[in-house]
Amino acid sequence: MIGGHYTYAQVPLFDTIKDLLNHDRNNYDKIAHFAQGFIPAMIAREILIRKNIIPLAKWRNFFIICFCLAFSAFYELIEWWVAIFSGEDAEAFLGTQGYIWDTQSDMGLALLGSIVALIVLSKCHNGQLKELNN
Repeated sequence: MIGGHYTYAQVPLFDTIKDLLNHDRNNYDKIAHFAQGFIPAMIAREILIRKNIIPLAKWRNFFIICFCLAFSAFYELIEWWVAIFSGEDAEAFLGTQGYIWDTQSDMGLALLGSIVALIVLSKCHNGQLKELNN
């Protein structure tokens, strides 16, 4: 909600952090893209386990990571299409702030978010599912 209010490139707290750390850009969007992998990973995991779609954990985790990467790539495509069709300055709309690798780093952070979610939350999630089934 904060990024939507200010736009990702202009969140005040991250402008302060940018100045304190002497960065070139406001990195609020990087947190959002990490969450774009972290949150869908657990939603996908819940659905796949409850519906018993992919019973083997290694294959399930692989599919979850692929899903999160596809979701992130599709989001980046939507951003690009909106910038093209809205007629606005693409860089201003996309909030790349002059960073040539913005799209790739966004998807990389979604990948990282999905992996972190699976590593950190899977054991707890398994316990919750076990309690639910008892």
